[in-house]
Formats: sequence, structure tokens, C-alpha cells
Amino acid sequence: MTEHAVALTHPERVIWPDDGLTKRDLYDYFGAVADTMVPHVRDRPLSMQRFRGAIDGGGFFQKEIPRGAPDWLPRVRVDKHGGSVCHLLANDRSALQWLAQQGCVTPHVFTRRADRLDRPDRLVIDLDPTLDDFGAVRRAALACGDALRERGLEPFAMVTGSRGVHVVVPLKRTRGVEDVLAWSRAFAEELAAAGVEGEDLLTTEFHKDKRGDRIYVDVARNGMAQMVVAPYAPRPRPHAPVATPLRWEELEDPSLRPDGWTLRTVLDRLDALGGDPWRDIASAARALPR
Repeated sequence: MTEHAVALTHPERVIWPDDGLTKRDLYDYFGAVADTMVPHVRDRPLSMQRFRGAIDGGGFFQKEIPRGAPDWLPRVRVDKHGGSVCHLLANDRSALQWLAQQGCVTPHVFTRRADRLDRPDRLVIDLDPTLDDFGAVRRAALACGDALRERGLEPFAMVTGSRGVHVVVPLKRTRGVEDVLAWSRAFAEELAAAGVEGEDLLTTEFHKDKRGDRIYVDVARNGMAQMVVAPYAPRPRPHAPVATPLRWEELEDPSLRPDGWTLRTVLDRLDALGGDPWRDIASAARALPR
């Protein structure tokens, strides 16, 4: 695939002020991680979480591809209520580096691909803790994985670079968005009702003030207009943590942290592991059970 030169302006602009990380660092990171990241975002409509300055100055989300975007950037038009949105597709290294030029710290993507926008090939369960107790999140993720395997599905885990874990299920594209969302809601209710090792640890309560100390099992990302943080995307948080796919057994490690790998360290992790733990995720796709 032909790569395109992306001019970088204001490379010295600081994005993560506590760490001295700049727009140049973001640009270089996207270039270095592209071979690993692109397979997880290719052909998926993308939304940009952009910052015109440092992360502590506030950012904004942009779904529509900006005016003046280069013609070589692939894009897809997605219907929405009352109109449509033209999303870009980050299908190669040049596209990722163009995101950096736009100040996009965190790309978010659909659970569907552009050729069949009505058929998800990913199901995402976001385990969002109320308390700062990542040990409980790890146990919840392990229980979630067991429950998915009982239903004939193969779970994968990713620390989000924020506070929680995403349990991601690769799917064969046999069911529509509404079916996948309905299935995931029913699964979440059953998982929360079953608890974790006899403990009332999980909830599907949307309102934060009604969750108590429990972990929210959020499946809303499976809806039609929803997106999810892309694997290997940096986050606008101190030290530039990165959403990092795991080997499943890493969830058993008490030292695991949701923000344990950063823009500066995640490439060393990939080298140490010999590559991406999710490299074969597509081969694990199963049809969603009835």
C-alpha cells in the first residue's frame, strides 16, 4: 500500500505537560505502532478525540472528517438520524500520522467495518469501576470470560489506559446491530445477577448514584451510533497511558494496572512479547448464539 508524506506542524507543541510529551512524540508513536494498530482499526469508521493544545486545556470529539483532509484518506458515509456523517478510515501508517497532525490523541472506532455497517464483528463489554479497586475489575473480567466461554464465545481483554477493562468478543457477521446489542444486554444482566465468587460485585445500573460500590457492566458501545477506544490508542491522561491488549492470563497478575503501559513503554512491551497478543483475534470469531 502506498504511503503518503504527512507534514507535521508545531511538532514542539506539548500535549502531555507533566511528561513533556509533544505532538512530535505522538506522531512518531503512531508511525512506530502502525503495523500493530492498523489491523484493529482498518475499515472501521473513526471518531477523533482532538486537542488543540495540552490535554489539561480540554479537547473535543469530531466524527466528521475535517474539510481539507487529503484526497488519499479513505472515508465512508454513515447514515444517522436526520442525515449522515462522513467518517475517515485509518487504514495505514500515513492515516495514523495524519491523525497526530490533527491533534487526535485518542481515535475511537466502530465495532463494525465499512463494507457491512449493519453487521458487527466485535462485541465489547466495558467493566467500569466505581471504586479504585482494580483487583475487583480483574476478577470481574475473568468471570466475564468464563461466562462467555460457556456460551461458545472466545473473550479477549484490553486494559483501557483509564480505569477499567474491555472484554472484547470477535464475532462472525451473522447478526445485526440491534440483535447484538440485545444479546449483550441480556448477557450483562445475567452476569451481574450471578455475581463474582458469590459477591455482589457487578451492576447494570446506568445511574452512577444507584451503583453503590459495584462495577458497571456497560454494553452500550454495541449500539448503532456508538464507538469504542481503539487498541493501542493513547489516552489524554497523565503519563500518556495506552489502551493495551492483553494475553488473557495477564488478568490473573495482581500487579496489572489499567494504565500500566504508556506511549513511551508499550512498544517495548510488544518487543518483549514478540508481537501483538491480539494478532489472531479475527480467527477466533464465532457466531453469536441465539
